[in-house]
Amino acid sequence: MNHSVHSVCSNIDGYTICFDSTDHPFYHSSQPTLIDGVSDPILTLAGPVLAYWTLSLFFHYLDTAEWKWFEKYRIHESAEIRSKNLVSRTQVVWAVIFQQIVQTVLGILWLSDDSHGDYVQGLHYMARYLAVIMRILGTEREAQLLPMVTYAVYWWVIPTLQLLFAMFVIDTWQYFLHRAMHDNKWLYRHFHSWHHRLYVPYAYGALYNHPVEGFLLDSVGAVIAESVTRMNSRQALLLFVISTLKTMDDHCGYRLPFDPLQIITSNNADYHDIHHQIIGIKSNFSQPFFIHWDSILGTRMTRQELESRKRRD
Repeated sequence: MNHSVHSVCSNIDGYTICFDSTDHPFYHSSQPTLIDGVSDPILTLAGPVLAYWTLSLFFHYLDTAEWKWFEKYRIHESAEIRSKNLVSRTQVVWAVIFQQIVQTVLGILWLSDDSHGDYVQGLHYMARYLAVIMRILGTEREAQLLPMVTYAVYWWVIPTLQLLFAMFVIDTWQYFLHRAMHDNKWLYRHFHSWHHRLYVPYAYGALYNHPVEGFLLDSVGAVIAESVTRMNSRQALLLFVISTLKTMDDHCGYRLPFDPLQIITSNNADYHDIHHQIIGIKSNFSQPFFIHWDSILGTRMTRQELESRKRRD
């Protein structure tokens, strides 16, 4: 589909600054929807579900392939899944599907179709604010630098900060709620103990929770993160898919040195597996992205500490 070029110029401090509809990076699409016939909010809700079951099938294939050379990456022997877990895989699947239905209904009620505003006008608003800041800072060549700085801030700096802060919000929400469900015996017994029926986690058990916990921990946390960072539905799609993939990878049961999701942060499958063990159940509450709250509040346990505790006990 061809779109005419929309150009707007404005006078800022005596200089003429122009932006047009071609002033956007590779990741932006000016199409009304990313996929023809599917609204962006619906895609935002469908994306994490598709990501969940696609990655689940991949890890399930690894679980059942019985490749001898791959066994060295398992955190637990496959026999432990059958002997130590207290819930069947069928029960896990149905519980996850129910949670995803709840999440989808909440998303339909919450998300709006706001992904395609007038970014050309937005660039001009941003340029006016940045011109004031650059003038205060005494930046030379203000007029020459302003379009480039505006482009970088509008398309790269602000979206990156939104994503990182949304991750921080999710981490904060999940750490304190997760920890409360361990510290409060009533909450643990009635809600969080469901998730710990999986003594040996596997990928598609990542969202195996009591429905109340699933709603509060995952669904409400995601809504709060999306709201406070003022993301549009396309940004929320990226956040929700990354969060879903990361949560599943944390429960995959493999210590994979070539997995980017396990390389970029210490909060990985090995880290979260410690929390699922009896000795480590009061540690490593952080999920799904970073471990800062565990480190700051003294609830972090390393694999070496776990093994040392096992030898002492």
